Amino acid sequence: MSVTVGLKGRAETVVNDSNTAQAACSGALPVFGTPFLCALMEEAAWKSIAPHLEAGQSTVGTRLNISHDSATPVGIKVWAESEVTAVDGKRLVLKVFAYDEKGLIGQGTHERFVITDDRFLAKTAKKREG
Repeated sequence: MSVTVGLKGRAETVVNDSNTAQAACSGALPVFGTPFLCALMEEAAWKSIAPHLEAGQSTVGTRLNISHDSATPVGIKVWAESEVTAVDGKRLVLKVFAYDEKGLIGQGTHERFVITDDRFLAKTAKKREG
């Protein structure tokens, strides 16, 4: 693993009917939904880290502490940016920010852990056992 402090990521989308608060059942209005804001921030984070992992490794999100400060209507581009701020063994901490065409719409911190895919999936599969 060669994840270092300072790695940056970005993800973007356009607000449409499928990523509104109405679509997520998180509100009644046709504006960019907070669950989709969270997902966009996580996408920016994992995209910045993934190329620096060993084969058979991934990261999983374990904590997200954000604010959603400004609404974005349908038809407007939104994007998220991330930056690794701490590497503590397998624990990674990132700053995350989200913007639309008018400025900052959200920000916070995100924590991810590096996992070994096979081991993680085997542990998860045990939940199906009686």
